[in-house]
Amino acid sequence: MTPTNEKREFKTEVRKVLDIVINSLYTERDIFLRELVSNSADALEKMRHQELVSGGDEVFDRHVPLEISIACDKDKKTLTITDTGIGMTALELEENLGTIAHSGSRAFLENLAESGGEKDLSLIGRFGVGFYAAFMVADKVTVQSRSWRKDEEGHQWESDGAEDYVISPCPGIHRGTRIIIELKDDALKYAEEEGVKRIVKQYSAFVPFPIKVAGDEVNTVQALWTKSASGISDDEHRDFYRYLGNVGDDPLTRLHFTADAPLAIRSLLYVPGENLERFGLGRTEPGVSLYCQKVLIDHHSKHLLPEWLRFLKGVVDSEDLPLNISRQALQDNLLVGRIRKIITGRFIKHLKDISEKEPETWKKVWETFGIFLKEGVTSDPAHEKELAGLLRFESSATDPGELTSLGEYVARMPEGQKDIFFLGGASREDIESGPYLEVFKKQGFEAIYSL
Repeated sequence: MTPTNEKREFKTEVRKVLDIVINSLYTERDIFLRELVSNSADALEKMRHQELVSGGDEVFDRHVPLEISIACDKDKKTLTITDTGIGMTALELEENLGTIAHSGSRAFLENLAESGGEKDLSLIGRFGVGFYAAFMVADKVTVQSRSWRKDEEGHQWESDGAEDYVISPCPGIHRGTRIIIELKDDALKYAEEEGVKRIVKQYSAFVPFPIKVAGDEVNTVQALWTKSASGISDDEHRDFYRYLGNVGDDPLTRLHFTADAPLAIRSLLYVPGENLERFGLGRTEPGVSLYCQKVLIDHHSKHLLPEWLRFLKGVVDSEDLPLNISRQALQDNLLVGRIRKIITGRFIKHLKDISEKEPETWKKVWETFGIFLKEGVTSDPAHEKELAGLLRFESSATDPGELTSLGEYVARMPEGQKDIFFLGGASREDIESGPYLEVFKKQGFEAIYSL
């Protein structure tokens, strides 16, 4: 048994970790709520597993639904996150919160030192220190928890994140964990319901348990990418695409795939119905977001795909990515680089497949987004050859509106022709009314029209 009602000091290395987490590790304050919701979701998942293993007979508060509730109190200046998950005993409170990731706060610091003193943000996911992000906004944090075991009582953990913490009995509470955050004066916006709802929708919209803010469930959209591709209807895809892109059109095509090796990846990518760049509405911003176990890591990530694929909308989820990695660490993260290579290769293969099997769909894709593929040929040497095979053009050998590939052009080249000839112009009519086409016709050479 762990003695209670005692004030205990954090260990020296724990205080160092606290200082790093609170003052340096995260640069966006909103992240603390993502961390706490993710912890609650983990506790609920463990509870669901425990019910399956034990049959439920040994579970305290068995009738209580598995969910997360968030309450804001502007008068008391508090934010409270409650889950009905597996809960913690007094000993588990001591191990999980009093020593910061009992897998080793000292090891966390040692790894930090090995990285040359830099704040290596990829380490956080390995040492589970996300809970302490709460102290970025908190003067004081109180954790009330009761284990799922029927013979256990509730206990409370309190700390201001400075030198010490207190664990004491907390009778009469239900199974699960309640985190009460007494907000700093410069963090009172987190006692506003609408702001909290916005953060939950942004980062935790696909958590697989209900999240209620002031009684309203805010995560009502399914994580469609986790379902079997054959079990999703076209209407579901349309609605999900519109939700992700905040648009009203329909996607031209989609790629839904799962990979287990070399990385665990689930991805759902959509080619939009319109290309807004061609209407002069400015440069398109990336539209694919990066998730880890349904929790948002980077919204419309600039590091996940090459620049020429910025027109895509969708989701990439990898459980191999550290859950607590920050946006600042993504650019140089080797895992993200490997994910980018896999996703890009698979999407190019998808385009090749539809170009061969769905010519009408491919024609729409090319007419709408061909300019991006041309950009890829000139800016992405790693995929130049594959993309070149996807390029389509009108030519002097095709009827108006009919497209040909470079491969088809080469197959028609007469013996002795060694080069591919292009003629540029504003339109087919301009090219064919100009003097240069006659030169190629006289020599029996086909000319590709670059419009």
